[in-house]
Amino acid sequence: MVNLNQEQKQLIEKIGIYHEQQGFPPVVGRIMGLLFVADKQYLSFEEIIETLGISKSATSNALNLLLQVRIIEYTTFSGDRKRYFSALRENWHEEVISKMNSILAMSKLMRQANELRGDANPKMNQLVQDRFEFMEYLSSQVPLLMEKWLKERKA
Repeated sequence: MVNLNQEQKQLIEKIGIYHEQQGFPPVVGRIMGLLFVADKQYLSFEEIIETLGISKSATSNALNLLLQVRIIEYTTFSGDRKRYFSALRENWHEEVISKMNSILAMSKLMRQANELRGDANPKMNQLVQDRFEFMEYLSSQVPLLMEKWLKERKA
């Protein structure tokens, strides 16, 4: 069990609410909160269950979802059969670029929807066009910003 003070517990709940607002189940957000506030980089399945007071099933489902969407990672240690989970992915910058590619894919679908709709609703067409054009712009700029940030950080 991870010992948490009241402030850490409150932050876990806030992080949980944030993730809930992003469409995740409540347990997913609470696990993310715990992984961020814990003083250890990796937590075992049992530590997560005991600390948050959630069922094995809910924990397993939430961890599998988080692993599937590549928000967390796990590791094992020699001589220990347990999996240890962390929200601190080392390749997080690659994930940012991946999310931008996902945004770009959505913008292409929005552009196609506008083309198929034709001129029936000019106001809607303009709103959709503004959105996909910005998404395309954002997608083109984020990799450049990431590269610049990484270079500046190494300097």
